[in-house]
Amino acid sequence: MIRRYQGHHPFVPPSCFVDLSAQVIGDVTLGERSSVWMNAVLRGDVNAIRVGANSNVQDCSVLHGQRNLYPVIVGDWVTIGHNATVHGCVVEDAVLVGIGVRILNDCRIGEGSIVAAGAVVPEHTIVPPRTLWAGVPAKLRRELSDAD
Repeated sequence: MIRRYQGHHPFVPPSCFVDLSAQVIGDVTLGERSSVWMNAVLRGDVNAIRVGANSNVQDCSVLHGQRNLYPVIVGDWVTIGHNATVHGCVVEDAVLVGIGVRILNDCRIGEGSIVAAGAVVPEHTIVPPRTLWAGVPAKLRRELSDAD
């Protein structure tokens, strides 16, 4: 469901897919050919949410910003896995956010990185481009190669 909230209506290009069970509300903008899957929530009530082109937000994920501080900015070609929480942070282009990941306020996930399933990325963490992070709390495991 795509809903207006406090004067903001989500912008969803015709090339996007938003499942009927998804909740996209308020100050949310989706890029061309992006998708939002079953029961995902993009709640643009207290800050903006921007999702780039060709990105997908999978089943039961939540994107939400922190009031007056941190929006959610997701780049192009990003996959946000099932049951992930992406809160008040920046996810650069071509990132894989694994199943059940939690990314907390004021994080930046660098281009081409992977955050492994179940990881919790603590507030204010900077994940360098092309790196693999895993664990609770998430830590750098290794740099990624072209083969990855």
